Amino acid sequence: MRWDDQRGDEDAALPGLGLRGLVRSVRTPEFAGITFHEVLARSALNKVPEASSMPFRWTVNPFRGCTHACAYCFARPTHEYLDLDAGRDFETQVVVKTNVVEVLRAELSRRTWGRQAVALGTNTDPYQRAEGRYAFMPGIIEALADARTPLSILTKGTLLRRDLALLASAAERVPVGIGVSLAIGDEGLQQAMEPGTPTPRARLDLIRAVRDAGLPCGVMVAPVMPWLTDGRDELDSLLGQLAEAGATGVTILPLHLRGPVKPLFYAWLAEHRPEIVTRYRSLYGSGAYAPREYARWLDQRVRPLLTRHGLTPGGGHRLDAEGSYPEGSMPVAPESPAAASVLQPALF
Repeated sequence: MRWDDQRGDEDAALPGLGLRGLVRSVRTPEFAGITFHEVLARSALNKVPEASSMPFRWTVNPFRGCTHACAYCFARPTHEYLDLDAGRDFETQVVVKTNVVEVLRAELSRRTWGRQAVALGTNTDPYQRAEGRYAFMPGIIEALADARTPLSILTKGTLLRRDLALLASAAERVPVGIGVSLAIGDEGLQQAMEPGTPTPRARLDLIRAVRDAGLPCGVMVAPVMPWLTDGRDELDSLLGQLAEAGATGVTILPLHLRGPVKPLFYAWLAEHRPEIVTRYRSLYGSGAYAPREYARWLDQRVRPLLTRHGLTPGGGHRLDAEGSYPEGSMPVAPESPAAASVLQPALF
């Protein structure tokens, strides 16, 4: 039993999937309002389509859905592939692949496995709070290292500290990349926009701990949000703190609002910052991406700040398909709608 005081609904059907792979649905007072749908996955390794702009070709996602509940999360639309919505369902109906470690070990043992780099944290966070109870990541890390497979992790979750010794040991055998996502330095704004995530201070401490463990730690300052987090003083302060914490590189990307994320984000703005809703509608229009002019403006703003704080552009946490650190930055989301269309994830 993975939960204490749990309630299992043995006859519950996961919408869109029926009972296929569903073992039980669990609710617990520790996660009030959240249902965990425990499934038996048919696969653990997800292949990224060749047409994708991502530098890696394989991912592992132990969870679908995320209790971090970030208002801007680019992964929200993936919940619609389960016939769940991208709003509250994404935050409260979490699919858990209970056999992910066993299935991953079996897949990595195949003669055909080419030991290409595997990325974690590309869709939903592997160190969201439920990982503290399911404890998938130690087994995943060990499986990848045992199979001589490079790995990279991107997370907002300070639970990663639990596995630093294991990651340092794995790094003696294979390339290991660690990245922390920290886009909002103001704790009030961060708590309103990312209510399920650790505070900025806690994530800065995580960066220090990663570096103290002898591992690289790139930081994703993404998304940068117009009129909310793109002020020079705000960016200067955040980058200064990242440099002081020991970040080995920084990737900075503007907000994009793909599919159902846009109306959800606009609803958040209407509640918290109604005075800039009209500006956002004008800036983003009918598209998902900020205009190229804004991206260039943001680049011109941050480059001297990166130089000032001695930070290297690029996360330093993503490995390419061969397990090396690619030059430049690796976007956390596709750079174009065409690229986005091929990133529908393999779920099981």
